[in-house]
Amino acid sequence: MSLNEIAFRPEDPAHDPAIEIINEEAFGPGRFARAAYRIREGGPHERALSFVALDGAAVIGSVRLTRVAAGGGRALLLGPLAVRPAYKNRGIGKKLVAIAVEAARRAGAGVVLLVGDAPYYGPLGFRQVPPGRLAMPRPVDPDRLLAAELRAGALAALSGAVMHADLAAAAAPASAREGEAEAAEPRVAAARR
Repeated sequence: MSLNEIAFRPEDPAHDPAIEIINEEAFGPGRFARAAYRIREGGPHERALSFVALDGAAVIGSVRLTRVAAGGGRALLLGPLAVRPAYKNRGIGKKLVAIAVEAARRAGAGVVLLVGDAPYYGPLGFRQVPPGRLAMPRPVDPDRLLAAELRAGALAALSGAVMHADLAAAAAPASAREGEAEAAEPRVAAARR
């Protein structure tokens, strides 16, 4: 089967059981202890920016993007990326990454982060995050913390602890949340007119 015979589609809730099986095959029970998994526990992934690879109706691969924050910056965290064992080494994973990164770019994201191997992700536009810039919730080899900067200067806005964006918003001081709400009010009022 060639890459041309695989369909790539946005993720749908009906795909969830198959995606869980694929991730279990790829990462085993140890996946729950990984730094990126700890971040993803903080809230939902962005289903509109997550994709599956299909062989007919069967889900054979998946990639997800999750909103994250670090300091005053925002980004998307790529992963998990997994492909069924029988379909590996056909370019499906790389195609899923390329589709997700392009969707992130169209959505206005400035940076996509991931924990992975530079030789695999480097050709897809990912580079090592400068050591010491970001802290993951569990130890991560600094050589494996990678970023694709989609907007010049966006990586520089990220610093400190990486967490799910929902947790960052909940942890923001009340005055900052009130300011965000006030700033949103004119847009909401204008939308109602």
